[in-house]
Parts: sequence; C-alpha cells; structure tokens
Amino acid sequence: MVALGAVIAILLGFALFYGLKGKKKSIDSSMKSSENRTCKSDSGKSTDIIIVGAGVAGSALAYTLGKDGRRVHVIERDLRQPDRIIHLVTDKHVAADCVSDIDAQNVYGYALYKGGKSTKLSYPLGSFNSNVAGRSFHHGRFVQRMREKAASLPNVRMEQGTVTSLLERNGTIKGVEYKTKTGEKHTAYAPLTVVCDGCCSNLRRNLCNPKVGIPSCFVGLALENCKLPFANHGHVVLAEPSPILFYPISSTEIRWQNLHLSCFENCYRSPATEKGNMRTMPNRSMPAAPYPTPGALLMGDAFNMRHPLTGGGMTVALSDVILLRDLLRPLHSLDNAYSLCKYFESFYTLRKPVASTINTLAGALHKVFSTSSDPAREEMRQACFEYLRLGGVFSSGPISILSGLNPRPLSLVLHFFAVAVYGVGRLLIPFPSPKRLWIGARLISDASGIIFPIIKAEGITQMFFPVAVPAYYRAPPVK
Repeated sequence: MVALGAVIAILLGFALFYGLKGKKKSIDSSMKSSENRTCKSDSGKSTDIIIVGAGVAGSALAYTLGKDGRRVHVIERDLRQPDRIIHLVTDKHVAADCVSDIDAQNVYGYALYKGGKSTKLSYPLGSFNSNVAGRSFHHGRFVQRMREKAASLPNVRMEQGTVTSLLERNGTIKGVEYKTKTGEKHTAYAPLTVVCDGCCSNLRRNLCNPKVGIPSCFVGLALENCKLPFANHGHVVLAEPSPILFYPISSTEIRWQNLHLSCFENCYRSPATEKGNMRTMPNRSMPAAPYPTPGALLMGDAFNMRHPLTGGGMTVALSDVILLRDLLRPLHSLDNAYSLCKYFESFYTLRKPVASTINTLAGALHKVFSTSSDPAREEMRQACFEYLRLGGVFSSGPISILSGLNPRPLSLVLHFFAVAVYGVGRLLIPFPSPKRLWIGARLISDASGIIFPIIKAEGITQMFFPVAVPAYYRAPPVK
C-alpha cells in the first residue's frame, strides 16, 4: 500500500501537467502588468515567487506556476537525483513525459495476504477510460524528470543552494538568504516565498507548530529479476510484527519494504546490503498546524506528514499544488502581503477534506495492520482483512479511499467502523460468550481510540464541515 494508493486517477496531474508536449505559452498580459511591482534578488533578476525545495511538491509547483506566467526562482540544496525508497502511483495522464522514459510500471490494484489466505483488490476504475492506471517507479528518476520540465520554462530559474534563513521585516517574509554550492552567500526577494523543503525542513519552525512524530521506520531493498504472484499489483503481507510490502519499481526490480525497526538488523546482515541497495527511512508524521505568516506559505512534507504506509504524501502534495495554483490565478499582483495572507487562510481550509482523509487513513491502517498482544486489536486486524475479502462495496469503497478516488472523510469513518462492527459480528456468531462479548466491546473501544485522536489532530470542523469555516469563503484580495 505504500505509495500504491497515492494518486491514481484523481486526475490531479492532468490539470497540473496538461499540455506538457505542447508549445510553451507566452506570459499572460495580466502577469506583464505587474512586472514593475515584483521584487529582485541580489542578482538583479525579478521574481514573483521563491520556492524553497525542488522535490515533488516544489518542482510540480514551479512548473505549473511557470506555465501560468509567474517568474519563479527555485532553490534546492541538492539537484542530484534523489535516492529514496518512496515512489508514486498516478494516472497515465499525469506528467506523461516524466514517466514515459523512466521504466515506470502500470499498477492496477493490490494483493493482500494473511494467514495463508489472499485476496486481490482492484482499483474501481469503471467510470474512467482505459488509459487510467497506477504508476510505480523509482522516486529519484521521477523527481529528476519533473525538475527538468520545470527548468525548461524560460521564466523558471532552478538553482542549487541551501536556504539558511527567511528574510523577515516587520512581521513579513520578504525573501530568503542562501548559500550556493560554492559557499557564496546570496539573498533573493519575492512577494511570496513557498517553503517545501521536505520532511527535514529547517524553516518550518518559523511557519508552523512542528510536532513531528516518528512512529516507526521503513527498511527497503531492491530485489532484482523477481516476479510477483499477481503482475502489475502491489503485494501486502500482513506479517508479524508489521506489514511487508512488495511492488514493482521497474521492469526488472521489485521493492521489498518492512515497516518495523526490528527487521533492520536482519536486513543489515543480508547479502543485498553488500550491493548497497538497502535503504532506511524514519516514518514521520506531523499534523498541519500553520502560523499564517505574511509573505510565506508552507507546503509538502515541510508542512504536513502522515504515516507512509498508504503512500499518500504525493497525493496531498499534488492536490495542494493545484489548489494553490487555482487560488493564485485571479491575482495580478502579490504585493499586498497581509491581504494575501488572509486570502491564503482559505488554502488551509480547502485542502482539509483531501489531506485529512489521507492522513487519517494512513495513521489508522498503520495501527490496525501492526500486530498486538491485545486480543481485541488482533480481532480488528483479522476483521479488516476479511472485510476486504467480501468484495463489492466492502472492497471497492476502502480501495477508492486508499487510492485517492474518493477522498471523503465521512466515507472513511463509515468504512472504518463498519470493519469494527463486522469484527464484533464475527465474534458473536454463532454463539456469543462473556469473553467474546468483552473482546467485542473492547474492539469498538480500540477502534474509537485509534481514529478519533487522529481526527482531533486534523481538526473536526475543517475535516467534516469546511463550509462552516469563514476562511472557506475567502475571496481574492481587491487590487
């Protein structure tokens, strides 16, 4: 499920990268009217927006804003190809140029294994055309292609450098100070600075409440010349003490991943590590808790992280990119930092239904799928597996949420408690006993204890009733 549930068919990238192969459009006349009002770096070049970081969020944002005519300066600490154990699943229309030549693999669903039983769960794609499929690939290859596409635009400047601080004046962020790869210090100014420098961001403490949790760790290996039982599917084994994942990342490689720290020692001694293809990564989580700051905005893993079991980070990042693009499009000028800050409060509200659904599901599944000495928790784990094996709406509903096709918080909560009720039913049929009744009651209690704290951290009102939040109706600032 890691990253195999990320972005399939949500068509985020269709809007984001549509027309990649077409000719570059000229800068819109409305953008030209604001040329004299933009800020300049110490190199003298005018900039509308500074983007700190060129990962998935940063490079995607640079490309889509650049295509809209904005003058973008991207500062990335390392422009070499990343080497990480995360990958993306996306619709075939998403960044077609970026996945067509990196040996990406089509993915159509999952195979789930537990206790000698298995079930195949396919994406519910009945309402989509035949070109819609998942994509699985090397993370670094994809990011590098996105950077190349962004840098190919004449109004996007991609530079390697380390941003050391945000430049603040009277409570407003005016730009950044950074060091180039040669160690030279520079400053860059722009009306808006977007910080998306990843999970290890050094700048987020100025813009949000950085409560980062590390619930577990990923250990991953690339297995060469292996075949999975179900072609073009991710495979999830509900093993002990935590799930083991297998999914294709190229035509000759399978990624093996384990979610638990205890497997690290065994992997460390395996022959695969001698080839240098073992990767480890702490699993971080951090609720979105922004400090609205004039002149700056947080995005990506610098702003909001969830357990990577479902691979939802890229879904959230690309969704946020499109949302921010749409909010910026009516604006001819970005100079009024305080009005813009007020306007961007709508960004934090409008992103919630998608982001909170994916965040909640990731955290809940991590707890449900990990083994426990608690009989009630083990019953819920088994109930989740059997619930998905029922087929029909019992499998298509959760998979549509997992894959990003149905990012609705209420649907998630209904299916989550349906699993719990199903688990209680399995305990009480055919003959209930006091012990089974007690375990059933604790199963419901444990289910509540899993999901409600996550929902509380996400924000109940913004998650379920965003229209009740005043920021939902924010209009673009008047010129």
